[in-house]
Amino acid sequence: MPTRLERTLPHITPERPALVLGGGPAGLTAGYLLAKQGKPVVVVEAETQVGGLAKTVVDPEGYRFDLGGHRFFTKATEVDALWHEVMGDEFLKRPRMSRIYWNGKFLDYPLNGTDVIKKLGPVELIRAGLSYLWAAATKRNAPEDNLEQWVSNRFGKRLYQLFFKSYNEKVWGVPTTEIRAEWAAQRIKGLSFFSAAKAAFFGNRGNKIKSLISEFNYPRYGPGQMWDTMTARIRELGGEVRTQAPVTAIRMEGDRILEVDAGGVTYAPSHVISSLPLRATVGLTRPPADAPILEAARGLRYRDFLTVALVLDGEDLFPDNWIYIHEPGVKVGRIQNYRSWSPWMVPDPSTACVGLEYFCFAGDELWTMDDDRLVALATEELAAIGLATPDKVKRGYVVRVPMAYPMYDTEYAGRVAVIRDWLEGIENLVQVGRNGLHRYNNSDHSMLTAMRAVDNLLRGTSHDIWAVNAESAYHEEHQEPEQPYVNAPTTPSMTEPVAGETA
Repeated sequence: MPTRLERTLPHITPERPALVLGGGPAGLTAGYLLAKQGKPVVVVEAETQVGGLAKTVVDPEGYRFDLGGHRFFTKATEVDALWHEVMGDEFLKRPRMSRIYWNGKFLDYPLNGTDVIKKLGPVELIRAGLSYLWAAATKRNAPEDNLEQWVSNRFGKRLYQLFFKSYNEKVWGVPTTEIRAEWAAQRIKGLSFFSAAKAAFFGNRGNKIKSLISEFNYPRYGPGQMWDTMTARIRELGGEVRTQAPVTAIRMEGDRILEVDAGGVTYAPSHVISSLPLRATVGLTRPPADAPILEAARGLRYRDFLTVALVLDGEDLFPDNWIYIHEPGVKVGRIQNYRSWSPWMVPDPSTACVGLEYFCFAGDELWTMDDDRLVALATEELAAIGLATPDKVKRGYVVRVPMAYPMYDTEYAGRVAVIRDWLEGIENLVQVGRNGLHRYNNSDHSMLTAMRAVDNLLRGTSHDIWAVNAESAYHEEHQEPEQPYVNAPTTPSMTEPVAGETA
């Protein structure tokens, strides 16, 4: 018996190709798998470079920057197989090393028992231990409405102050009292006081705690090499990948997409796989979506960040892939050492190159600060931490990353549900990827959503893309929506129109 797709949707032909919107990990995966099956496919990307949030930025002198840090580690075997298929010998096995900067000291992460005892010292260890015992004794009657309370009840108030408060406030832009306890339970799942202590003294055998993996794969020239290579493969297989081709209109007729305008070309696609942000997909449709759908799209918001890459004279400042800055006296949240990801990221062996990451909202003080001031700020904070003196800094390079993390505020789940219900009525459109589903996920999950979308398209399966999970095939148990915010902050994006609207 023919499936719904086979009954209602046209075949993919050169005149009516499959059209993929967005050239990030999800979009390129969809394009690659379609091209491998000999299907006419066109991938359109708004920027000059493919890869989306996972691209590698290269400055004029050949230094390479990984924006956000992309460890290629997954439990999804088919994603891992695809990575190796694309990269071959260019896929390096790299050791994972990261530490926490706290109180002027660097603590190993994953935690190392000997290191913790040495760095914290006997007084702090006694304070943390007593704090934990007090929390364990009083937990039953303690309130548990926010991250501060949830973590303090399980680790003690002192460990919360040392290792959870500052970093989470930098990441989310609000006090930890404004971050929901339910979110903490989901994001810190599996890392209890005892599991962390066991890993500290006996190691993370078998990588059972996902956040404590000891090694990962990595492309020789950064994550962007994966997507550049995949782009080349799509073209070799007869597919098309167009950059500088932003989508400007999605034209509907009834319950189907009839045409898509992108980069000055009008396409008449048989099927559309979109990794565009939900805000954009809604705002670009013509005729316009109904007012409640536009309003839901307008309410979707994002946490952004920027990277300030500094090139310095001399050896690497630290051996880690990155360090987490649990220090309230500076604004930087993480610092990457690009050579530790891959030696080929830094072309001059007599220099070091680090990337200071600042979490922010597009339009706020950090985001709008000019590049020279940001380089000066990063230089000052590197010195304040004690990693390098200002005279070592040769130059800096700033990269802003908009819409990096979909915001899970108190209203996001309802807004996404409204948009999803509308999307279900469009027969030849499927959303995939991080911003396409408004899901804070990693590249492996984004790729898996694209894989399932292509399965549905070519094999007539009925995978629920919204339920795809990189840890398994699907969620195997009910999970509450992740909503970090008790009260969501007001951000500049709240006043911006969705794509295609006039201000």
